[in-house]
Amino acid sequence: MSRADTVRFRPNQAIVVAAIVAFIGALPLATARWWLLWVLLIPLAVAVWAWRSGTEADPRELRLRALAGQRRIAWDRVAELAADERGRAVVRLDDGERLVLPAVRAADLPRLIAATGQELPDSTR
Repeated sequence: MSRADTVRFRPNQAIVVAAIVAFIGALPLATARWWLLWVLLIPLAVAVWAWRSGTEADPRELRLRALAGQRRIAWDRVAELAADERGRAVVRLDDGERLVLPAVRAADLPRLIAATGQELPDSTR
């Protein structure tokens, strides 16, 4: 599939800005003693997570991306797409496993379903 067919959901990029500010703010503490340098890893990890994590969907599959890896799920394994009580999008697989879709909210479900190439049922009739 072409990249134009892919729908991407990412966390708010303000998290990256906050991580940069936290990194700069931690510099005086981290440079005070050599054994405090590990403090800089926390805002760095948050920035990488915000840049990398999210959900991608195209007509073939769903990709869930995290800080250290990704999981690919073919659409034929998806039994249900729904929202949980906190407003997050959740996918239930054919084996009963439930996964929260990173960066996808309940309001994003129509756009996610449209990425499959299928139409939503008309609820106005």
